[in-house]
Amino acid sequence: MHAPDHAQDASGPVQSGVVDTRPTRVRVDLDNLSHNLGRIRAHVGVPVMAIVKANAYGHGLVPVARHLQAQGVDQLGVAFVEEGVRLRQAGVTTPVLVLGGISGRQISQYIAHDLEITVSSLDKLHQVEAAAEAMGRRAVIHLKIDTGMERIGVHSYSSRPFIEAAAASRWCELKAVYSHLACADDPGSAMTALQLERFLEACAHFDRIGAPMPLRHLANSGGVLHFPQTWLDMVRPGIALYGVLPDPASRRSIDLRPVMSLVSQVVYFKVVKAGNPVSYGATWAPSTDTRVVTIPIGYGDGYPRALSSAGDGRGGAVLIRGRRHPIVGRVCMDQFMVDIGQESAWNEDEVVLIGRQGDAFLGAEELARMAGTIPYEIMVGLNERIPRQYVGGVAE
Repeated sequence: MHAPDHAQDASGPVQSGVVDTRPTRVRVDLDNLSHNLGRIRAHVGVPVMAIVKANAYGHGLVPVARHLQAQGVDQLGVAFVEEGVRLRQAGVTTPVLVLGGISGRQISQYIAHDLEITVSSLDKLHQVEAAAEAMGRRAVIHLKIDTGMERIGVHSYSSRPFIEAAAASRWCELKAVYSHLACADDPGSAMTALQLERFLEACAHFDRIGAPMPLRHLANSGGVLHFPQTWLDMVRPGIALYGVLPDPASRRSIDLRPVMSLVSQVVYFKVVKAGNPVSYGATWAPSTDTRVVTIPIGYGDGYPRALSSAGDGRGGAVLIRGRRHPIVGRVCMDQFMVDIGQESAWNEDEVVLIGRQGDAFLGAEELARMAGTIPYEIMVGLNERIPRQYVGGVAE
């Protein structure tokens, strides 16, 4: 049984007494999310940690996590303790790993909310042990080994004392050891093999000291798509889980479906005379009389200003009535304009900014290319001014 389509603001309920009728919304297809999770599981054959940080890549942290929990996902991953606490407060009981670096004053919050901790240095291990002992509760930890990212984690070549201390800890339950791949989005990367070699060499120290081998996880979306040797005991898909390729060089080695659509409506139509400039800065003007429509979304919503057009052939585009039309002039904070030439459009016609309309498709990957950025930034940049609408999924 499928739940009816419904709109929900991922940042919380709509203000009391206010009905959310904004025509612009992020539409999240939960059936496609289920499809992607199932395809990834079948592809890798090991447990999956679904990454839901940054508001589930713009899809809505709590609704996405609840849906993944209903699908029996093995683990969830977030960036900050606040994201993990929010999941617990929303009733999510699936194991949650906080991937980011920790501050000592936060450690009690991890333990109190049953969140798994990334321990990235010997000093932080001692801080976690002290907090756990003071609370009388063991902390569940994942050791972070740096194999080439140079972000957080103990260097693989100096990790032996770190591993020994964690394995011997009385107040820490060592669940896993992991690293992060820097170049796996590119299937031609030689760096990935080097990182795998460094990681496995560090993990071999568990056998040397006679300690049980914890779970080993290394593969991000790029690893899942391109490098089977990195799958090990668990994988951590992020952007691929939402049906988007992480890089132009990436291969679609799994049948993935986009989960996010961004839709709006035409709110104004006018004829612009030849030579009359459109939008701030007067950077674009038509060479002949043309029809221009206004769309109620802008950079205040996280839609990139870089999609503005100055008439140089660059800039963004949208789909109206199944056809692609260019953005003209500068994207404003709350609106932008589109040139539809001599075609027709009516107020309240649907406008697709990301997604499919008829036979036409405009993906987050292409939008990112037009904006000179990456699809991650496009998706996570869509902020809480835009309501989220969830379609599909199993009724609770």
